[in-house]
Amino acid sequence: MQEAIAITEQPVSVSVPVGYSFALRCRAEGRTSLQYQWFCQHQSICRQIPGATKQDLPITAQQTQLYTCRINDLNKNAVFSDWVKVEVHQCVARGLPPQLWRGEPVIVLNPTEQRVEVGKPLQLQCAAMGVPAPSYQWYRNGNLLEHQKKKKLWVTLPWDSSETLAAEITHAKISDSGTYLCCASNSHGEHWTNAVDIHVGTSCSEKYFATGKIALLVGNNRYQHHPNLMAPITDVFELSRLLEQLGFQVVSLLDLNKAEMVTAVRRFLQLLGKGVYAIFYYAGHGYEHSGRNYMVPVDAPQPYAPENCISVQRILQKMQQQQTALNLILLDTCRKWYNPECALSQIQPLEPWGNTVYGYATSEDAEAYELQDGEFSSGIFMKYLKKHILQEKKVTHMLEDVLEDIGRDPLVTGKQVMEIKHTLKEARSLTDPICPLGAAAEHWGRGYEPLSKMVTFPCGAQVELRFHRLFSNVMYVSAKLQPPPAHITDARLLLCQSTEMDDVATLKESRLDQVESLLASVYKREELDCIFQLCGLQKIQTDVVLQLDLHYTRLSTKQRTCESLQTTLQKSLLGQFFSQRNYSQPNYQRTPACSGSVCLQDALVLSTDPKGQASLRTGSGHSLPSNNPSNSSSEPEENDESDLSELCSALLRAGPGQDYP
Repeated sequence: MQEAIAITEQPVSVSVPVGYSFALRCRAEGRTSLQYQWFCQHQSICRQIPGATKQDLPITAQQTQLYTCRINDLNKNAVFSDWVKVEVHQCVARGLPPQLWRGEPVIVLNPTEQRVEVGKPLQLQCAAMGVPAPSYQWYRNGNLLEHQKKKKLWVTLPWDSSETLAAEITHAKISDSGTYLCCASNSHGEHWTNAVDIHVGTSCSEKYFATGKIALLVGNNRYQHHPNLMAPITDVFELSRLLEQLGFQVVSLLDLNKAEMVTAVRRFLQLLGKGVYAIFYYAGHGYEHSGRNYMVPVDAPQPYAPENCISVQRILQKMQQQQTALNLILLDTCRKWYNPECALSQIQPLEPWGNTVYGYATSEDAEAYELQDGEFSSGIFMKYLKKHILQEKKVTHMLEDVLEDIGRDPLVTGKQVMEIKHTLKEARSLTDPICPLGAAAEHWGRGYEPLSKMVTFPCGAQVELRFHRLFSNVMYVSAKLQPPPAHITDARLLLCQSTEMDDVATLKESRLDQVESLLASVYKREELDCIFQLCGLQKIQTDVVLQLDLHYTRLSTKQRTCESLQTTLQKSLLGQFFSQRNYSQPNYQRTPACSGSVCLQDALVLSTDPKGQASLRTGSGHSLPSNNPSNSSSEPEENDESDLSELCSALLRAGPGQDYP
């Protein structure tokens, strides 16, 4: 028997932003004419909507409510439609929904990463707008979770079996950690939330953790057209060692031109991911322009324009795009104002993700100073940063300790004041533990070092060759003569570059002096017979052949004799961090790869010979004696551009190929 009233179109639930206008529809058929009346329910109170007597109910969304429609016929028969929910989102990101929105799902709330103990409940939540309201389906590690079809996913990890997914995980273990995401779908399409990583452990005393720790350190010392600096060598070296103690995978690079800096940054960004703690440190010449900071490569011309430099803010913007948990930018450079009338590079505003910290060595329109004391040279900023960086406290609080120490240093009172800017909303520390949830950055770090090897000369003498990287693009080869055979005496070793590699320039003595103390610290003053240094490994395009000469006296003849051996270092091993396919050399004058040989015994003698009282040095190359730190130059070298119109026109001519990070 046919029913008196049959509903042919039920109203549907919707999920919309506040102020959005739409209509609920209800259609029915009956034996007589039909009458409609809409009702709404809010906070357990159901009421009739005055005047709502048509098939369509126009609504301008204000608050979340339930609706139903009653249909009457002339014979006093009545039926009610399904209850439907109008979910109203009061806070939606700007630009949502899009102007031509047709009702397809739009994610307005993504789940968040969490770390929980076994036995504790875990709730993941998401939300999406849509007309009709979207349905939800959760996934873990790409696998559908059959009973998880709501916005809220409850996972109860044994030993608490009060909720839905407990039947799925009856014996939870650490392997139940994984990547979760949800699909919101309706008749117009589907949309996926961000994937989030969940770590399950037996202990969760640490509130915050990193999925990985990655650091890129760049120190520019030897400039082609600007005064050389002293401190970046030591500062990059010491910071890299401290960060390694904190679990960071570190790449430390010296003396990069612009193309090489771009390549280094790109490789750095490729290895960042969700939950990673990322540190970018730069020491060298730099300047500030309208609140934006620029780093000066070693090949920057004199004078230089913004297109000759690297924008720090552009790097940070791309770091944020990798969904890192912490971005720490440390700039040990001058911040003298650049010519304010020159055009700015185009950079989008940073996302308000609350994960960024800036540590400036100095304040706006001020210089950063170097401290010179004998053979040691260090920036004032690094002097105090290395004192506090291992502290187990929020990174901003750690930097505040650095700021206070710099403020108490009489050498820079009134000259250098550190500045901190941040949006860090969580108490994250550089000492937080690492809980890897994705692929490790296998190729990041100093690179693989060749294994030590023993070589034997025709006379029977043996020499051990060792290889060590003080920096990612600087390698040291050391030679240690083993106890010589009884028939020779007065043996001396010389490790040098083969004549087959004359295109590699000899290292300047000034550079050797700077690294002597570092060499001594690495080799712990062990009496090695000689050390050979290869710099600028990223520039080497062919295998490097080293020659080992042994000079000795034969006891039987009293004659002085020399024997030679050669060893080859493959270019693939030397320049792992850079490759020809990753960057193209610009048409600038190339900085030659550098090499040199130094006798460690001589180096140790030099390192113990004090060279005078401590002095301060600015980033521009001016030196201040410690007893009169007020004699600084008022204008840093990197800010002496004189032709404004030429610089601006050069910037305007820069094409897309100049738009580096």
